[in-house]
Amino acid sequence: MERAVHRPAARGGGRGAEWATVGCVNAELNELLRRHDGLLTWDLAVQVVPEWTLRRERGAGRLLRVLPGVYVDSRLTRPAVAPAPGAPPGRAGFAVPPPGSAGLAVLPPELRHRAAVAYAQGRGALGGPTALHAWGVRRQPDDEAVHLDVPARSGLRSRPPHLVLHHRHGFRPGPPQAVARRGLPVVRLDRALVDAWPLLPAVDRPAPLIRAVNDGLTTPARVGEALAEAPRLARRAELRVLLDRLSAGCRSPLEVWGHDHVFTGAQMPRLRRQFRVRIEGRTMYLDVYAERERVDFELDGATAHGDPRQREIDLRRDALLATRGILVVRFAHRRLVREPDRVRAEVLAILASRRAG
Repeated sequence: MERAVHRPAARGGGRGAEWATVGCVNAELNELLRRHDGLLTWDLAVQVVPEWTLRRERGAGRLLRVLPGVYVDSRLTRPAVAPAPGAPPGRAGFAVPPPGSAGLAVLPPELRHRAAVAYAQGRGALGGPTALHAWGVRRQPDDEAVHLDVPARSGLRSRPPHLVLHHRHGFRPGPPQAVARRGLPVVRLDRALVDAWPLLPAVDRPAPLIRAVNDGLTTPARVGEALAEAPRLARRAELRVLLDRLSAGCRSPLEVWGHDHVFTGAQMPRLRRQFRVRIEGRTMYLDVYAERERVDFELDGATAHGDPRQREIDLRRDALLATRGILVVRFAHRRLVREPDRVRAEVLAILASRRAG
């Protein structure tokens, strides 16, 4: 009896991948998989090939069911990784799926997202942490579930592994609540940042919002408007505080720390955050600027002095500012975090000296 054999998938995964056969792999199914980048719904497939063909390919492990009614070419799954000794299940890697059955966890991110959208059949959009991945402000870990926003009365009630459905009243997976990114419906960024806030580990919460603002993808005001649409959001007060800091001009977690523990409060004059200066055709942004005293306080991150090239860039920048009478004072991450009271005292002393001089 003839036996079907496999040739490795074409480089790059889905597009252009082909089945190599000695016998019975269905040519129509092969073409359908090729045209749809290795992902099919049952309803689409049975319009081209008989149901028994799909069952045969699934039983042979060449077609994997990753969600109800959603199937992928098995060669597009991520390589299995053996867990490290003592590692908690699901964190170090994923086991090889049983023939004909799998879950979203075995797929690479983009295919995982396409599968979730296909499962929703036009009734959902990528939301929360998954939307942040689609917007490019946070990479979603492989072991984190796909989040899908759907209308409250969408009819989608099942709970497949590695898929979280958020039923939202008044939601529709189209403009203005969702937009298309790389061909997939994605919740607008402002709302995604708000919805993801309580779902992320505490240490990961500020970074996507800060990056989105720094990259010009949104503003604190627009995220604040989205927050007003979610009055029952968990940890709402913490998000409001970060939005206030971003509105004040903070543009990094270290600047937020400095704002809260060093550069505000009694005796501290009004300081400008990310103050724009242009000298000799070069535009610079000063972390914390005392305009009257002409002092720029730069907050250097934990790795700022590890790169000699960056150190040279900083020195040239400081010299250029000096030509305009601006004194640059740098505080390292370690000092700011471990000695905030001493740093604050130094800041006040420097400002007093500049006023006296």
